[in-house]
Amino acid sequence: MLARNTAAQLLRTAAPLRASLPLPLPLPLRSAAAPLARRSYATAPHEHSPADANPTQSSSAQTQNRSQAGPFTLKAGALFLVTGVGLYFYFESEKQKLQERKRQETAAARVGRPKIGGPFQLTDQNGNAFSDKDLLGKWSMVYFGFTNCPDICPEELDKMTTVVESICASSSPGSRAVGKHRLTSSHKTDILPVFITCDPARDDVKAVKTYVKDFHPSLVGLTGPYDDIKKTRVYFSTPPNAKPTDDYLVDHSIFFYLMDPRGKFVDAFGRSMGAPDVVSKVGAYLDEWREGGERGSWSEGQ
Repeated sequence: MLARNTAAQLLRTAAPLRASLPLPLPLPLRSAAAPLARRSYATAPHEHSPADANPTQSSSAQTQNRSQAGPFTLKAGALFLVTGVGLYFYFESEKQKLQERKRQETAAARVGRPKIGGPFQLTDQNGNAFSDKDLLGKWSMVYFGFTNCPDICPEELDKMTTVVESICASSSPGSRAVGKHRLTSSHKTDILPVFITCDPARDDVKAVKTYVKDFHPSLVGLTGPYDDIKKTRVYFSTPPNAKPTDDYLVDHSIFFYLMDPRGKFVDAFGRSMGAPDVVSKVGAYLDEWREGGERGSWSEGQ
């Protein structure tokens, strides 16, 4: 009872005092989710794309992107550029070579036929004098080479032997087809094969005689002084004052030349032409000579 009276008394005393005190300012209201939001921002893991979550899918996507972009890279572009430039210069070079060949052919056509032949005085394989006059009145084939030639000279002399024998055989009764040309009995002439050395320092009479025995039995082998051989006006390159013991190269024409009975140059046959084709062409020249009254189209201007 005494306690309740004391408490009531205290309340009555505190009431006026509480009324005289100012009211406290209200605290700002905070959302209960705010701390959660801050904590979520502070502790939330980095957002990943679906591709990051699957490395295999990411690699596949990158490969697909590269394939869509194509194989063209900086290295491939540089290689393409270099190749293109190289091809351009290659074809330009080939074009210039072709133009130069055409220019030379045109120039040769304007200049005319080679001036092969002319007066000369040489020595045959038997030591007898032989000149350009000994070729008059007969068809002849002349080849320039040297006895130490390893392969080209023997091959061309063998081919010349085949041509001479074929033309001689065509003089027999009847007619015979050789190549694309039909040879008739109206030719009635032999062709004299002639070998002229372009290495006189090594090819003396004895060497030439031994050499020509391996070819056509009618083959005439000629040698002589350097200057006298040059009078035939055929191309060859050997030292003019060379000695047999000197070491040097021999560069020479690899054609054999057909000469008519008047000593006029008719045609030249190189390595690219086989014996049947040569026989065909020679037969045509023989027919032209006969039908033209012992003249041919090659005689003009000579």
